[in-house]
Amino acid sequence: QIEAAIAQAGDSLALVLFPGIQYYTGQLFDMARIAKAGHAVGAMVGFDLAHAIGNVPMQLHEWQADFAVWCSYKYLNSGPGNVSGIFVHQKHGHNPETPRMAGWWGHDKAERFKMEKGFKPEKGADGWVQANNNILALAAHQASLDLFEQAGIEALRQKSLALTGYLEFILHNLETGKERIEILTPQDPAQRGCQLSLLIRPGGNEVFEAISEAGVICDWREPDVVRLAPAPMYNSFEEVYKLGQILAKALS
Repeated sequence: QIEAAIAQAGDSLALVLFPGIQYYTGQLFDMARIAKAGHAVGAMVGFDLAHAIGNVPMQLHEWQADFAVWCSYKYLNSGPGNVSGIFVHQKHGHNPETPRMAGWWGHDKAERFKMEKGFKPEKGADGWVQANNNILALAAHQASLDLFEQAGIEALRQKSLALTGYLEFILHNLETGKERIEILTPQDPAQRGCQLSLLIRPGGNEVFEAISEAGVICDWREPDVVRLAPAPMYNSFEEVYKLGQILAKALS
């Protein structure tokens, strides 16, 4: 459907901007195919990776994504208000003519203090810098990234598939109230990250409040959706099992 819509828009389409993972349903999109379809009609292709970064493996360069953006306070565990990130494909990043927000810190450092009119970007990523960063916040971010490097995103993904699959198994085998739950997230593990979005009717909000009071940290989205995300970096299978017990009690 996505590819068909892009093809139908044709060369009238300037930009395809898609989430890597849709925040509400938890659906993981095939970014490689979306990028290929967008480029086939001459459009630029970018991705919002707020829910994908630190969650699923990605190969943005190989997929030929033109750009991507993300925050670090979700799966990257850097804390609220911490540094965001961007990806710009090198075919744009190494082109000084590529339009961009010109910041003083992105100017050629050899000429920066001349304060001359105009903008001469540094090569590569440095040419996109807007300001100096918060060092204390970056220390927390570095600590998180070090753990991701040690664990490896591929190993985290394998645990995530098993952990989320176990959560799905638990939900399908609840002793009470499972008829009130509809899982919005795709059943195909390749089409999701570690998030399962549960449509709970009736009484979804009451169920959310009950499991929250029992110590489960999850998320409520209007009108009837509870988002559960067993994160492989720190959640265990035992915790998913306990969640099932807590949820069964709340549903009863």
